[in-house]
Amino acid sequence: MGTNPLIELGRLGQSPWYDYITRELITSGKLARLIAEDGLRGMTSNPTIFEKAISGSAVYDDDIRQLASLGHSPQEIFEALSVADVRSACDAFRAVYDATDGADGLVSLEVSPELAHDTGGTIAEAKRLWESVDRPNVMIKIPGTKAGLPAIEESLAQGVSINITLLFSVERYGEVIEAFLRGLERRKVGGLPVERLNSVASFFVSRVDGRVDAELDKKPDSKGLRGTIAIANAAMAYAMFERTRESSRWTMLASAGARPQRPLWASTSTKDPKYPDIYYVEALVAPDTVNTLPPDTLDAYRDHGQPAVRIHEAIAQAPARLGALADVGVDLAEVTRFLEDDGVAKFAESYAKLLAGIEAKASALVR
Repeated sequence: MGTNPLIELGRLGQSPWYDYITRELITSGKLARLIAEDGLRGMTSNPTIFEKAISGSAVYDDDIRQLASLGHSPQEIFEALSVADVRSACDAFRAVYDATDGADGLVSLEVSPELAHDTGGTIAEAKRLWESVDRPNVMIKIPGTKAGLPAIEESLAQGVSINITLLFSVERYGEVIEAFLRGLERRKVGGLPVERLNSVASFFVSRVDGRVDAELDKKPDSKGLRGTIAIANAAMAYAMFERTRESSRWTMLASAGARPQRPLWASTSTKDPKYPDIYYVEALVAPDTVNTLPPDTLDAYRDHGQPAVRIHEAIAQAPARLGALADVGVDLAEVTRFLEDDGVAKFAESYAKLLAGIEAKASALVR
């Protein structure tokens, strides 16, 4: 039997994380097996994942009944449930965190998507959630919106590890890098430690092709660009990451023990059946990155992944592909603006649905 492709990803410098969380996953021992057998190195969550976990299971009913009977609101109940699950996941990953000297074994919990355009509210909630989970290997997810940028900087300056989510454009990613560097520089100037502060920048992939391909299908001459733009876009982000690592600003922070803000590839499941099921995972294998995989994609990669570092091929091809996209009249900046707004709206919709589901369960359970 050959090497598990997921473990091989880790050897190539890419950390496989799980884009999924439920209480049953943790209590059943399945998460421990994924860590032990597949080299899983972290976990992400979002309102959509929690909505499916809580509404689709009776596992949480006793806690919902108890909390509702004490008069807690749906928001308070959700926070209690999600903090408990993330805390348990952090404990499951603690050995990975310790073995990697704090570089991996990280679990993410998102601020309310209702705060996506509220800088002050995001800063306050990020700090509160960080303290509520009370584990060194938790990361708080903040969306990379305009309002999110100062919240990212301030949260890092306060010593909160941050996962920046919903990144689509390379330009916005550049602003996120700047917020990251400023946050760490403020700590360094203030004489505060930077060694164990973690950050990842979650760059969404397949959603870009979903939007671009629909536009290309309307064009008589799309020059074979279908299915190539999301990878090109992500590759340009990685090239920016590499340039940042070579900058004097980063060198100064690294000398103080700072960790790089790794690119994280999100939305790497294949939405279009015309493409292979591990299409985006294979193209974006790269050192010093994370790939957060939903269960089906993780299973598929374990089964037939062919790990090899391919990112520099993608970087070499990216300028021509992005230039050709502009030539056929598709505005990538417009696409990424739409996707950011749409992503915020979809997470807010999941969050509202989640709270409504908790309220309905609470009403039925508390008689």
